[in-house]
Amino acid sequence: MAKRVGGFRHGTRQKLKKNIRKRGKLSITNFFQKFNSGDKVLFDAEPAYQKGMYFPRFHSRTGIVVAKRGACYEVKIQDFRKEKTFVVHPVHLRKI
Repeated sequence: MAKRVGGFRHGTRQKLKKNIRKRGKLSITNFFQKFNSGDKVLFDAEPAYQKGMYFPRFHSRTGIVVAKRGACYEVKIQDFRKEKTFVVHPVHLRKI
């Protein structure tokens, strides 16, 4: 089997780049935002905070919050015909 080159953030220079005006400290309101079960959310990565981040292939996908797990949320998305569940930190989510 081939050995994978690079890591989790390989090939994401443009995808995980922040806007020049959004650089600096993290927004505390985004960090501690609350979601209810059934809320529609958008995967919007915060590159400065790696914990609880989803795989970059799913950037800007929409999903539905299923439950809360610790400080994170379980989010269900449709990936073609398969339904997938992610455990994502709220700093990487945006309410629709």
